[in-house]
Order: sequence, then structure tokens, then C-alpha cells
Amino acid sequence: MNRKTEREFTFKLLFMSDFYEKKELGDELLLYFDSPFPFEDTEEGNSITELSSLKENINDNDRRRIVARYVDIIDKIDEIDKKISEVSKGWTIDRIGKVELAVIRLAVYEILFDEGIPSSVAINEAVELAKKFGPQDSYSFVNGILARFA
Repeated sequence: MNRKTEREFTFKLLFMSDFYEKKELGDELLLYFDSPFPFEDTEEGNSITELSSLKENINDNDRRRIVARYVDIIDKIDEIDKKISEVSKGWTIDRIGKVELAVIRLAVYEILFDEGIPSSVAINEAVELAKKFGPQDSYSFVNGILARFA
């Protein structure tokens, strides 16, 4: 699995985590990985069968890597949110849209804690995730927040 796909799965888990209590982490992961198909928008013409085969192509190593990264982000979420709050003038964490927040959290994690990913790549990938999953023009908000980290 390439990094882009791994990042997308991690983003989806982060997005879902805002709807669950922290104690339900195990249930959340089971819901995500053991559902009949991954949570996807089928507007791009993807059929349920195509989406199911995508999930089936995740091997155990990919799954472990995604979960380990997700758990590491959740463990650092308070620190990540503090950093976001420091640069998001006029925007508190609870005012930021859930899609944008999940994207920004992932990118901030990559910028601060993943030395293998250059900041410019983390920002660019975050903008692409916001374009794909966020409301119209949310990518510019994401870019603006993350540009303050660069």
C-alpha cells in the first residue's frame, strides 16, 4: 500500500474518532476494518464491489501500520490540538469542521512527529485530502492553517 492510501485510511479513522468516546477505540477500529466495505463516497463512480475489493487488499502489515499511526496520533492529540490552536487565529478547535480538523491533525502530526515526511509533502497531501473529502474551498482553510507551520 502506498503512503497516499495509508494516509487516507488514517484520515478516515481520525474523522471517525470525533464521533466516539476514547474508551470505544477498539470498537471504532473494528467497525472500520470489519465493515462490509470502507466508508467511501461512491459519487466518483466506484461501485460497492470495487470498494469492498479495496478493503480486502489491505494486508495485516498495512492494517498494523495504519492502526499504529492512528493510535500514535490519538496519544498525541492534546499536543497536536494545542499547536493547532496556537496558529489558528480566531478559530478554536471546536469551531473547525470535523473533516478539516481531521486533515489538519494528520498533517500536523506528520510535520511535527514524522521525520520521513517533508513538511511541504504533508501540507500538499492535506490539501488534496481536503479537496477530496471536505466542503468546497475547505482546502484553502487547511492550507492557510498549515502554512503557519512551514
